[in-house]
Amino acid sequence: MSKPLFVIEDLHVEVEDKEILKGVNLEINRGEIHALMGPNGSGKSTLAYALMGHPKYNVTKGSIRFKGEDLLALTPAGLPAMTADVRAQMGLFLAFQYPTAITGVTLMNFLRTAANNVRKEELSITRFRRLLREKMALLKIDQSFASRYLNEGFSGGEKKRSEVLQMAVLQPAMAVMDETDSGLDVDALRIVAEGVTTLAGPDMSVLLITHYQRILNYITPHFVHVLVEGRIVHSGGKELAETLDARGYEWIINSMVKA
Repeated sequence: MSKPLFVIEDLHVEVEDKEILKGVNLEINRGEIHALMGPNGSGKSTLAYALMGHPKYNVTKGSIRFKGEDLLALTPAGLPAMTADVRAQMGLFLAFQYPTAITGVTLMNFLRTAANNVRKEELSITRFRRLLREKMALLKIDQSFASRYLNEGFSGGEKKRSEVLQMAVLQPAMAVMDETDSGLDVDALRIVAEGVTTLAGPDMSVLLITHYQRILNYITPHFVHVLVEGRIVHSGGKELAETLDARGYEWIINSMVKA
């Protein structure tokens, strides 16, 4: 039996000396889609940023193993923790809830620089353009998209499609998506979800962080987990997301109090 691609054990994380995550445990195998749900303030985005090594998020206990390596134990160039850059080179990707706009940098140039960095090789312009055209065709994105400045003037749906295009180009082994459905109308949500479904598979696992069940109408997860007060307190299949949509989180919170 193969080892899990991604293993989080007893993860505790502080932000500005306040403990947010209080013992998260999670295993993700290759090719699996896991949805992480929970009420606002439960620590979902904290988990996403901690996994990618954001310096603001201080891991005080636990381990994060990716491809058999403990990300917290590796210290390149004398840094106190493995940097996001090195984690990306290992095949870890974070899609932001609020992607940043960068004036003067086209999406194509940004993606080529990112691809060269992650692959540790210099892709020629010709080779990269061919790759980008293939991925844009796969995701049904107009070719003119590539010449626009990164996220500048993009609608909410366009920003999220830009994130999905980055996933397609970088081809990570593990994609963490932080509330990708935030701010999207129904049409944009469907388009983005179709892109994620197209990319997910044997070569890419997904941790889909979301507050609402609606994106799971278009993406079928293998597992659904509920994060409350910094811990995963309940797990199940897609039917759990449907229950949460109908009943909210109160019943889980109440069961925690009774326990």
